[in-house]
Amino acid sequence: MRVVFMGTPDFSVPVLDALHAAHEVVCVYCQPPRPAGRGKKDRPSPVQARAEVLGLPVRHPVSLKGDEAQAEFAALQADVAVVVAYGLILPQAVLDAPKHGCLNIHASLLPRWRGAAPIHRAIMAGDAETGICIMQMEAGLDTGPVLLCERTAIGADETTAELHDRLSEMGARAIVEALGRLDALVPVPQPDQGVTYAQKIDKAEARVDWTRPAAEVDRLIRGLSSFPGAWCEIGGERVKLLRSRLAGGAGQPGQVLSGFIVACGSGAVEIVEAQREGKRPMPARDLLLGWDLPDHLS
Repeated sequence: MRVVFMGTPDFSVPVLDALHAAHEVVCVYCQPPRPAGRGKKDRPSPVQARAEVLGLPVRHPVSLKGDEAQAEFAALQADVAVVVAYGLILPQAVLDAPKHGCLNIHASLLPRWRGAAPIHRAIMAGDAETGICIMQMEAGLDTGPVLLCERTAIGADETTAELHDRLSEMGARAIVEALGRLDALVPVPQPDQGVTYAQKIDKAEARVDWTRPAAEVDRLIRGLSSFPGAWCEIGGERVKLLRSRLAGGAGQPGQVLSGFIVACGSGAVEIVEAQREGKRPMPARDLLLGWDLPDHLS
């Protein structure tokens, strides 16, 4: 099939690789290069970098609302467009241009967790499972009918970074399967019940509140790992908490019980991995070598 691929971050790269191996990718759309690094020089997105390695043409318009951009898209004469974490709203003219329309790879079990941060929100909410949905795109936000769905359990200690990578590979396999039997797939409208929205993560959410139950604190830490990273203050230093698990013990919220086990509003969590300011992430046992924690964390 003649495929237009539309995606930007790391999550989209395995999908691009899978499509390139199975179909003719006639063009790649992604977000423009952005300033990054210490020098704030423009850096291409992960998808653009990979597309250039594969020798694929790349476009990064700032908008698809103009007649010229829409005409250029239509001129590709694509059989289908595959969209995954692209970052631009697609006007109806773009949605209608490919023969089979535009298919979106969404990292949740729709209609649960429509929106920007479905992986983070699933872990933070304590969901037992999530998955990948291949959806026929329409004008609404993640509202289109689902063509194919794959489910997976969320591990008790799994972080967003780990689940992100698993779902990315699942999405790559699922879209190749979907395109392989596209004519046989029956679009299933999403139910009106069970709709939730995965709002973009606000950095204000990232500070740990030790008065919350241990299960919530644990889910926050794992759900925000590795980005933006849950954090707390330890001796005036802002420390990222990247991995945790539930632990035995009880005490005043924020009290260090032993090692890196911290009491919460109810129960306790053990910090397994953390990152001090200006340092690399480290296992907690290594961090504690030569670093005495105060009696309470804030």
